[in-house]
Amino acid sequence: MYVLPPLSLYINVPWCVRKCPYCDFNSHESQGDIPEADYITALIEDLKQDLHWVQGREIQSIFFGGGTPSLLSARAYDTLFDGLTRHLSFNDNIEITLEANPGTFEAEKFNGYRRAGINRLSMGIQSFDPEQLKKLGRIHDKEQALRAIDMARDAGFDNFNLDLMHGLPDQTPEQALLDLDTALAFHPPHLSWYQLTIEPNTDFYKRPPVLPEDDILWDIQEQGQARLAEAGLKQYEISAYARPGRQARHNINYWRFGDYLGIGAGAHGKITIAGPEGHRVLRSQKARLPKRYLDQTRQFLSATDIIASDDIAFECMMNALRLHSGISITDFEQRTGVTLDSLSKPMQKAESLGLIERAQVNDQDYIRASERGKQYLNELLSLFLTD
Repeated sequence: MYVLPPLSLYINVPWCVRKCPYCDFNSHESQGDIPEADYITALIEDLKQDLHWVQGREIQSIFFGGGTPSLLSARAYDTLFDGLTRHLSFNDNIEITLEANPGTFEAEKFNGYRRAGINRLSMGIQSFDPEQLKKLGRIHDKEQALRAIDMARDAGFDNFNLDLMHGLPDQTPEQALLDLDTALAFHPPHLSWYQLTIEPNTDFYKRPPVLPEDDILWDIQEQGQARLAEAGLKQYEISAYARPGRQARHNINYWRFGDYLGIGAGAHGKITIAGPEGHRVLRSQKARLPKRYLDQTRQFLSATDIIASDDIAFECMMNALRLHSGISITDFEQRTGVTLDSLSKPMQKAESLGLIERAQVNDQDYIRASERGKQYLNELLSLFLTD
C-alpha cells in the first residue's frame, strides 16, 4: 500500500539589503521599502492555489528562506500565520525556521517573531573575521554577529543554527578554525559548516577570488570536524552538525525525499501525487521576479515538471546518501513507488567498491554511505548519475 511522504512548506522572501558575490539564490536587492503587505496577501493567494496538493496531510515543518526573511516585520508574520492556519493543519510539534541576517537584528522585532510562532532561527554568520566579511559582501560586522546570537537567545530562541563558511579567499587553517571556535563558544544546538563553492551566475564566478589549495582545505575539514565532535555536535549530513534532537527536521525531509509546497517568488516545490493514474512526483516553480510575482494579472505558477519514473529512484538516492543515516528501504520504496531492485546495477557497483552499506536500525533495513563512501561521496553519487 502506498503512503504519502511527510509534507513541509517552504516560503521564499526574495529581498535582501545587498546581493552577496557568492550567492546564486533568487534574491534581489531591495529598492526602498519592501511591499510586505502586498507580498503577504500574495503568499496566501499562492498557497490557496496549491491546497489541492496537500491531500489531507499536516504540515511538519516550515522554512522561511531568501533573500533575507528577517527584513519583514513581526506584524507581517502575524498576518501571514493567521492566513496559513486558516488553510493548513500544523503538526503539534511543528518546526518553524526563519533565516536571519545579523545585520537586520533588532531585539523587539525578534521578540515579535517568537510571539508570532517562529521557533527556530538560522543565522547567516558566514565568518567572524572583519576582512572576510568584507570580501563576502556581508552587511554585518563581527560585533553585530556576536550581538545577534545573544539577542536570539534573549528572545527565547533555544533552538537555532549558525551558518558558517570555510575555504574562504586566502583563508588559512588558523583563521578558519578561529571562526569555528568563536561559534562553538556559544554552544549552538546546530551548526551548518560548509566550504565556499563558486557558483555560476555570481560575481565570484565572473571575478574568481583566490581560494585555498586542496591540502589546506583538507586540513581545515579534518581539524574542524574533530573540534565539532569534541563540542558535542554530531555530523548527520555533509555540512550539518547538531546536538541530540536538534537536527533540522525541515532539511531532513528534503533529503529523505519528502514533499514540500513552495510559495513565494522563485520558490520550488516537490509533491507526490498518488491516484488512479499511479505514482507521480511533480516539481513546481513560482514566478521568479518579485514584480512579476506580485502582478495580479498573472499566475504564480511558472513551471511544473513530472519527474520521469526512471529518474525518481536516482533522485531519491542522490538526496538520501547525503545523510549519514541514509534511508530505510521501506521509505525508499514508498516515496519512489519502485523497488530497490530498480537500482541493482549502481548498488552492486557501489557495494563492490565499499562505498555503500546496508544496516539495521530499529528493526528496519537501511542503505547508507559507508565511511569510505562519505570520504568519496561525489564518486559514490556519480555511480547513480551515470547508470
